Amino acid sequence: MDDEAPHGVGRGNGRARRPALRGRRPPTRQEGRGDGAAERPYPTYAALDLGTNNCRLLIARPTADGFRVVDAFSRIVRLGEGLAATRRIGEAAIARAVEALLICRDKMRVRQVARARLIATEVCRAAENARAFCARVAEQAGLELEIVDSATEARLAATGCTELVDPAASGVILFDIGGGSCELVRLGRTNGGRRGPPAPEIVGWASLPVGVVTLAERYGGTVVSPEIYHAMMTEVASFVEKFAHAHACDLNGFHMLGTSGTVTTIAGVYLRLKRYDRRRVDGCWLSDAQISTVVAELMAMSFAERAANPCIGFERADLVLAGCAILDAIRRAFPCQRLRVADRGLREGMLVEMMRKDRVWEDG
Repeated sequence: MDDEAPHGVGRGNGRARRPALRGRRPPTRQEGRGDGAAERPYPTYAALDLGTNNCRLLIARPTADGFRVVDAFSRIVRLGEGLAATRRIGEAAIARAVEALLICRDKMRVRQVARARLIATEVCRAAENARAFCARVAEQAGLELEIVDSATEARLAATGCTELVDPAASGVILFDIGGGSCELVRLGRTNGGRRGPPAPEIVGWASLPVGVVTLAERYGGTVVSPEIYHAMMTEVASFVEKFAHAHACDLNGFHMLGTSGTVTTIAGVYLRLKRYDRRRVDGCWLSDAQISTVVAELMAMSFAERAANPCIGFERADLVLAGCAILDAIRRAFPCQRLRVADRGLREGMLVEMMRKDRVWEDG
């Protein structure tokens, strides 16, 4: 991600051990009194999302109506590797995660982060040794992770993606396909009329206890036959069904909004990108027919062909079809004609919530 790249778009005690201004309200744009008051820049915020598959960091500073990204980091760590079988985070996964978190810590120090939120999601909700893992991270990296519940995860995803809701839509089905779980959120019309990114109107949400890592480990991801793909989709459909029944409605005027590596990959493949480009993917629209065409194309590829695709790569080649099966189960339950792709989500949601709590847009 480009340094100082413009970007549109909380609480809790997961934060870096050594941030400045910890626990205090950050300074506003205008400091002092009188005509000679000097303007000072907004403080720097950081949001870290440690999931089942990825470790992601976003560092940003507020602007008049959103924020500007000043640094970012993303690495596949597969923290949830083998979790379904052992219920524990393995030593190799812990080592990979700590290595990535040390890089994140150093980036936050260099950028002089004033306020941070560092969350862990499904893998730490499920692992028997999650507390011991968090204590080890605190000892070795000096970072305090906050294990969030699925309701918080759904809210943060919605908050981070609300800017991409079509204001003319009557409603939205938002989904976040993760490594160990998937969040489904039904959104109403966006709530405007205030500075900063719009606030989401959450009508209902659900967390599905399945993700791309858990499916790929159970069914295999290297060779995926049509029968295996159908079995994955059927399993996910059993979880989606309850939410779909509770939120059965006229989907005329609705669109889908997807935030995950699955949908960004599908968008990148559809756009025939020779190198993944967030600026082209984030916010792009795909029709239902276009998605079906790309999924069929991915199913026809060998593992080597998927690994060689610049929008997939070797580290995700065994996960992408599990993600497509999850997406197809959601699409069948909510047959919308349009999907908007979001290369944003939890981290952006955390940044927005922290900045709202600190009233930066009210003071700007």
